[in-house]
Amino acid sequence: MTAELRMLRRFALDLCLGRIVGETGEEPVYIGRIGLTDADGTPLLVDWRAPAAEPFFAATRAHPMGVTARRRYRWNRGRVVDYWDEVFGDPGSGDSTDAALDEDSALIASLGASRTEKMRDVLGTIQADQDEIIRASSRGPLVVDGGPGTGKTVVALHRAAYLLYADPQVEASRGGVLIVGPHRPYLAYVADVLPSLGEEGVLTCTLSDLVPEGEYARPESDPRVAGLKSSARWREAIDRGVRFYEEAPTERLTLESAGGDVRVTARDWADAFDAYDIGAPHNEARTQVWDALVERLAAKGNDAGRELELVSAEYARSEDLRRIFNHAWPSLDPTNVVEDMFSVPAYLRLCAPWLSPEDVALLQRENPREWTREDLPLLDAARARVGDPGAEQRRREREAAARAQRAEMEKVVDELMDTDDSELGLMKSLRHGDLRDALVDQAALPVERGSRMAGPFSHVIVDEAQELSDAEWQVLLERCPSRSFTVVGDRAQARAGFAETWAERLDRVGLRGARTASLKFNYRTPSEVMDEAAPVIRAALPDANVPESVRSSGVPVRRGTIAELESVVTTWLANAEEGVACIIAATDVETSFAKEHPRVSVLDPVSAKGLEFDLVVLVRPEKFGDGVSGAVDRYVAMTRSTQNLVVLE
Repeated sequence: MTAELRMLRRFALDLCLGRIVGETGEEPVYIGRIGLTDADGTPLLVDWRAPAAEPFFAATRAHPMGVTARRRYRWNRGRVVDYWDEVFGDPGSGDSTDAALDEDSALIASLGASRTEKMRDVLGTIQADQDEIIRASSRGPLVVDGGPGTGKTVVALHRAAYLLYADPQVEASRGGVLIVGPHRPYLAYVADVLPSLGEEGVLTCTLSDLVPEGEYARPESDPRVAGLKSSARWREAIDRGVRFYEEAPTERLTLESAGGDVRVTARDWADAFDAYDIGAPHNEARTQVWDALVERLAAKGNDAGRELELVSAEYARSEDLRRIFNHAWPSLDPTNVVEDMFSVPAYLRLCAPWLSPEDVALLQRENPREWTREDLPLLDAARARVGDPGAEQRRREREAAARAQRAEMEKVVDELMDTDDSELGLMKSLRHGDLRDALVDQAALPVERGSRMAGPFSHVIVDEAQELSDAEWQVLLERCPSRSFTVVGDRAQARAGFAETWAERLDRVGLRGARTASLKFNYRTPSEVMDEAAPVIRAALPDANVPESVRSSGVPVRRGTIAELESVVTTWLANAEEGVACIIAATDVETSFAKEHPRVSVLDPVSAKGLEFDLVVLVRPEKFGDGVSGAVDRYVAMTRSTQNLVVLE
């Protein structure tokens, strides 16, 4: 309710996207960002995610879905400034005498609008092929494959809002949705989209945000090291490394107690070391093993008939027993496990026996705690296998906060019951334990961001997924046991190359049975730019899936020299009252003049992924690199443009 009230304040009349008219001639159905009814329960707006709203987005002349006419509104400051009508029946039949056969005008008109630093609202112009993907089942992995400008990100974000509304398996109480983007500029760019769709609780992050060390991890400078760490087998290596610290001792020991001596045998150690819950993290299992060991010895050595608790406590105080146990099953820090791999060659050989001696030597480093982004999947695997050292403290804090909430509710319930004069005494139901638990505000309980990032999530949406390594995929799979994924990407935009199919890639990383939905039309980039960009990527990837532009800007690509950079940008700023520009360069260039203009960004090709700008200025694109990665960077940079592209050598 709070989110809906915020949306009402934000959009006011703009809540209405348009209307559809059915074949039976009934009253028009108005489609909105949220559903609204009047005081009598009569629908005023149908939520865009409801089944009744689907024809508004999906109806075409070939498949009208029972709709004879559709009208889309364009709003500005609470007023309708334009609208577009489409007729799906026979124009000569009199179904809609004042409407034009204008199926594409709403979309084309919106595509030419100026951009801002935030992704613009496109809900009213979602296309039928996009809507079909948005409403697809959440069961299993779905790949959304498409080239630049095809609306992949739009589909991904609207799909998140749709699933949270329509799919009980994905609702927030069951884990909700996690959206993983490629970088922080992307997250800032899309930050307003989900709130505008009525969803404010969706967690968005980069992959680095999922691991605490990601905050200060640097890129790996050696591509050979990065390649070695990209394998999914590192989870196996982490498991081997932790199991090294879980081997039952064979040392015999005699414990003395008031009830008599007891001998600790190899069998006692072995049985206790098997007495933990399967799947329990190392540190949690350690407590279980210790308790099992002490209980076993207490039962074994209690000949005098003493209470087992007293005997157990006596054995638990044995320094010799604790010393041997601590050595055999020590408490571990997950970061130390990874640190030791890169500072102790023998330990790395034990953990990853498939590595060659040369690989082992290459992976050693002087300061093993200088974490790189390629280390993050290993650190995440270690934290899952060892356990989060702060998890128990957070659990206690949440329980204490929940108890405080219940105590406060008890006071409120007492006051309500004192004033309840109904015959049924309805307020007494508030005493019911299940209801009291349900009334606890989970969102108000203390949650460390790191623990929230640990999941599990009901559904994960990952954008620019073609860039993920096999090891990075394991980080995401760990957080979504249901394997319900929306995988968004373009194989032709993979900097490291992507020769296999999506199904082959996902099968290899453990995400099987993927369906693929393709988007084929470029709604962002005008044909003038795509005509220049297509040969760039096809020179490196002849079979690249280059989408077809749906519009032309009439503005040719301009070429010039680096000396023109400032004049190109300042001239555009003087002539364009609205819109945003971006200077994309791989090397340092003089761009201090751009800092004075909030409408101008300066990015490298990788950080520009997923974004769009009215003007794109490419500076020395030949410096972007060679091979596939260089071609991809040039292609991605060129296709960020929605109007103008200038290439400066």
